[in-house]
Amino acid sequence: MISFSLTEEQKMLVTAVRRYAERELRKAMRDADESGQLPDNLMSAGWELGLTPSSIPEAYGGFGEHSALTGALYAEELAWGDLSAALNLLAPNLLVIPLLEYGTDTQKETLLPQFCDMEFVPATAALLEPHITFDPHNLRTTAEKQGDSYRLNGKKVYVPLAADATHILVYADDGGNTQAFIIPKDTPGLTIGEREKNMGIKALPTYSITLEDCTIPAENKLGGDAGIDFTRLLNFSHVALGAMAVGIAKASYEYAKEYAKEREAFGEPIASRQAIAFMLADMAIDIDAARLMVWEAAWKLDRGEDATTEAALVKKFTDEMVMTVTDGGVQVLGGHGYIREHPVELWFRNGRGFATFTGMAMV
Repeated sequence: MISFSLTEEQKMLVTAVRRYAERELRKAMRDADESGQLPDNLMSAGWELGLTPSSIPEAYGGFGEHSALTGALYAEELAWGDLSAALNLLAPNLLVIPLLEYGTDTQKETLLPQFCDMEFVPATAALLEPHITFDPHNLRTTAEKQGDSYRLNGKKVYVPLAADATHILVYADDGGNTQAFIIPKDTPGLTIGEREKNMGIKALPTYSITLEDCTIPAENKLGGDAGIDFTRLLNFSHVALGAMAVGIAKASYEYAKEYAKEREAFGEPIASRQAIAFMLADMAIDIDAARLMVWEAAWKLDRGEDATTEAALVKKFTDEMVMTVTDGGVQVLGGHGYIREHPVELWFRNGRGFATFTGMAMV
């Protein structure tokens, strides 16, 4: 039977993240969106929460173990605070989680301790490709083995923190299978493009990268000869993004509900109008349904079970849910919803991107 009771450690972590999201992220959210930059002290304060190190075992310098459910809990809270900051802060997980799941002993011993220090170490992963027929299981980026090395060719987009990342985990087609390759910064053949200009997540720097005969040692293939189970890693990503979609939707719903209770028209709060009340009720139902779907998929992943169906449903449902709910938030505010004085338009822009965020987060 599934229990809805959090452990003491989870309660403490969620409380700490919620406090950080409310006191720090919410206050900086609008300025960060306008300027396109997240303050360094904001990210430092977030890193000090120890979210990534809490997933790393003590043997590698961390103080916990990987749990998709715990990750979903704090990902929702971070996204409620600000999605750009959440994706920035958790970008190292795009390398750390695959390492924990499939890294060789040498890969773990070499890389994981770097993410257990007090200072934020930027790292990322590159999955998305600039093709309308993009399929993560049928990538155009290729990895060709040549003796004791691999040569990679292709192009990726929406790569968070690529310009500053010490390592980029690049997903590529390796003989018909999607595999991952650890590429250190400044590797010849790796070119970082200009920062992308996005409709939402404007404070998160994302980039395109190009691989032209980018050659790395064979031992940089994640998992060595055994490789990875890419579908399982994609499931972790779907859970992370689903949890963040819930956080964004919850933020919009809460704001719209309070606005509707305070805004009066024809002598009464607009929340008393049936059309508004029913819309808010539907928003609340969709958010709770999405959260439960995320938790179920995360729970199965933590048990080592096949959660592919559950994770795929999470991706499908939360992509649509966050759009519906954030659009509802704008509608409840009427003309004010379109004005930047209110944050619902920001959440709507951010929510619109989830359908294209595949592989941009992992817990």
